Amino acid sequence: MTHTLLRKIVSEFVGTGFLVAAVVGSGIMGERLAAGNVAIALLANTIATGAALFALILAFGPISGGHFNPAVTFVDAIERGVSWIVAACYIPAQCAGAICGAVTAHLMFGLPAISVSRHARSGSAQAFSEFIATFGLICVLWGCTRQHSAMAPLAVAAYVTAAYWFTSSTSFANPAVTIARSLSDTFTGIRPVDVPPFVTAQLVGAIAATFLFRWLAPRVLDIRTKRLAVPTEPSA
Repeated sequence: MTHTLLRKIVSEFVGTGFLVAAVVGSGIMGERLAAGNVAIALLANTIATGAALFALILAFGPISGGHFNPAVTFVDAIERGVSWIVAACYIPAQCAGAICGAVTAHLMFGLPAISVSRHARSGSAQAFSEFIATFGLICVLWGCTRQHSAMAPLAVAAYVTAAYWFTSSTSFANPAVTIARSLSDTFTGIRPVDVPPFVTAQLVGAIAATFLFRWLAPRVLDIRTKRLAVPTEPSA
């Protein structure tokens, strides 16, 4: 393993850890301060998550790409943005970082390091919400990055902030975060039994958005990699 790859893996581990610490920690704080008002707790959770995600992408993005999300890494590998070897290193790092982030949040608030969630998030409506949440996230990601937009970190954070409120699942849109939240019996938790439908919907949504953007915004592919080049299409 090269030093460069190791730095990228650590970047994904730490970044995902901080993201989950922000999600879980702000959920705990919001619930404690909201005096039973779920809307206020969710608002606090939303603002903290969106702000943290924006900052983390800016901080770690130049190192690893700032994925912090196995669904993002998976579709980036499909599009050859990263190799499958790199993806195979990123995804375990993201999942491990996410779990460490949940543990960190618990310890900061004096809770047991691991507490398996009993928060039910089941049913077709919530699974469909996760499909939509992840589909939209990947659309925003591809739409910004294929135009080389410097606003991509802000756009992604803004979308995640909004999706908390327009989806019934509150937009997990991230398999690593979903797994970590199953180990937190707090405001942001999800029962382990509800994790597989969420993760499946997230991956399907990510793949669907990726194939949509292959048509909406096709890229010129480099002949040197023996992929088909289409000179008449605008480059991205």
